[in-house]
Formats: sequence, C-alpha cells, structure tokens
Amino acid sequence: MTTETKKPGISAAIIVDEGRVLMVRRRVGEGDLLWQFPAGAIEEGEAPEEAAVRETAEETGLVVTSDRQIGYLESHPKSGREMFYTACTPVQGEARVADEDELDAVAWVAHSEISDYVPYGLFGPVQEYLDDVLPR
Repeated sequence: MTTETKKPGISAAIIVDEGRVLMVRRRVGEGDLLWQFPAGAIEEGEAPEEAAVRETAEETGLVVTSDRQIGYLESHPKSGREMFYTACTPVQGEARVADEDELDAVAWVAHSEISDYVPYGLFGPVQEYLDDVLPR
C-alpha cells in the first residue's frame, strides 16, 4: 500500500503600491515559470494569508499586511500546486532580494508591463483584481 504525500499549498502575495505590483524572479524557474509574485509553501497550522505575509518578508524584506484573499486555484497550470492568492499592502521597508538562494531580482511592474513578465497570463481573479486597482 502506498500513500502519496500531498505537497503543501502555495500562498502568493499580490502587493500593489504606487500604481505597480511587486513581482520576483526565481533563481531557479519551475518550467517556464520565472517571474511571479512573492510566494511560498504554507506551513502546518498557518493560514494562507499568514504565509503570504511571512514569505514576502523572507524573500523581499518588505513587511506587508494581508487585506483579503483574492482567489484559490486547485492546481496551478505551470507548477501543479494548490495556490492561494492574497491582496497585501506594504507597511514597512523596501522590496529587495532578501533571500539570494531563492530570488535573483525584484520588480515593481505597471499594468501595461504584466504580459512582458508573465506572457502566459495570470489567474483570472488575480488579473481582475489588478485590472481594478492598477492604473492603465
């Protein structure tokens, strides 16, 4: 009898500030997934919103608060992982590469530039949220 261990879900922080959204570039991509939102595995006993806040601080040094959950995806088309997306607001610090093992760049991206960073498109509810909050 074999039991398959399910990988923990991933929580992503959608951080908007001054008309741009924060994106990070992974040092090692997952397939063609290179630029993405600050994100990481949800730890045992942790809510997705808490994971988004923690992962953002660990990866970028930016302290954020979670505002609301934007969406949930059972299986990300590029990674196959369960995904949670949380709208967050920066409260302290400047975004930078704080975890050099995981990231090699950060960028504040305007609405018109999103497709340059994520050419295959964003998860619908995330795109809708960004359409609402970012100037075009």
